Amino acid sequence: MSSSYVPMVSPALLWLIAGAILCFSEAIFPVAFVAFMMGISAIVVAAIALVIPYFPLQVILWLSLSTVSIVGSRRFVPKQKSLNSRVGDAQEGETLTEIFPGKTGRVLYEGNSWQAICADHTILIAPHQKVYIVNRKGNTLVVLPEFLPCSLDE
Repeated sequence: MSSSYVPMVSPALLWLIAGAILCFSEAIFPVAFVAFMMGISAIVVAAIALVIPYFPLQVILWLSLSTVSIVGSRRFVPKQKSLNSRVGDAQEGETLTEIFPGKTGRVLYEGNSWQAICADHTILIAPHQKVYIVNRKGNTLVVLPEFLPCSLDE
């Protein structure tokens, strides 16, 4: 006489466990609060599951709550640095072509070729010279050479 007893776990408890796992996983593998918001939604659905026992509706509720909370939380999550602010971080590049006074040339910056102009419109910058990025105007970097030329008159 072998009867196997399989305990029935309530859907509310399953949602609660899933919510806790998702919230905990956000602490280990941060993904911009996505797992955390899905976990909070699962915990809310756990409470709702006590009243609404229909599992497919619970899944739809969880998906809806997760989507709304993830989209809603985006305004509180700091945005990635834009290219504009990254220009200020690295600040170094190398000229690929000559940059004539007041004209544009090409600069190698972060592994890409960029159009560049010298901030001082009277300076000629030779190719393969280290430059500092001081600004960005659209897709054009504003640069200065590593060593600024100086005249003997000064």
